[in-house]
Amino acid sequence: MGEIARWATDDFRGRGIDSPRLEAELLVAFALGVTRMQVIVDGARLLEKEELTKLRALVKRRRSHEPMAYLRGEREFYGLTFKVDKRVLVPRPDTEALVDVALERTPHVALGGRILDLCTGSGCVAITLAKQRPTADVVATDLSADALAVARENARLLGAYNLSFLQGNLFEAVDNARLPWSPAKFEIVVSNPPYIATAECETLMPTVRDFEPRMALDGGDDGLDFYHRIVSESKARLTNGGLLAVEVGAGQAPAVAELFASHGYTTIEIRRDLAQIERVVSGLKP
Repeated sequence: MGEIARWATDDFRGRGIDSPRLEAELLVAFALGVTRMQVIVDGARLLEKEELTKLRALVKRRRSHEPMAYLRGEREFYGLTFKVDKRVLVPRPDTEALVDVALERTPHVALGGRILDLCTGSGCVAITLAKQRPTADVVATDLSADALAVARENARLLGAYNLSFLQGNLFEAVDNARLPWSPAKFEIVVSNPPYIATAECETLMPTVRDFEPRMALDGGDDGLDFYHRIVSESKARLTNGGLLAVEVGAGQAPAVAELFASHGYTTIEIRRDLAQIERVVSGLKP
């Protein structure tokens, strides 16, 4: 194992992949169904032909910069393991701040309430909120039928049964659905929408640019297209005192906070992620 791990390390380093040794050891461990520590400790172990074949195929995919999460078919988020593939964005640790804000700013609806997640993708935010608030009614929407198929599977695997999925463009999915309550208003609306400016999409790292779904990345000319719709249309779907919280890209928080203010939201807050980047903007409907 050690020899193949060293070979993969050198290969990844030559192709500009970050943390090449870590990535190589993790890939060997995944291919062989062992831990990374076993790869290090049991480095003298010789591999079977089938193991080598599987590992070489994975190395070939990773050297093309395909995300490790797609190779493994899963990614951890908020302590839960989510199924992921090329149909959805890979969940990022940054997005956990969006969940934190939604939970921390709504303790008064901890025993129930209605939650809406727009642009759900893999379902990581909606499912996490559904698990954290098991007595809430959670609705998740996405324009992509492929993404919703992944999200539904994740909900099934993780036992999130207080959750409904709707296909459509933002609030249109809710407007066209027959929800069990009327009017369709929510105590919490959250979203991690596409927020990369169109021109910047081509400058992203190959891992993102060449593999993750473009429709989940491209936020229009300035990256703010979705925020204009979400912020302006949320007020009619929120209960009085309801929370709107959105994830934003680096440097976008001031503009999005100003958008919140222009539409009458109060107690507007900006939350930083673990890297100290302004990542979540939230506010209350008066």
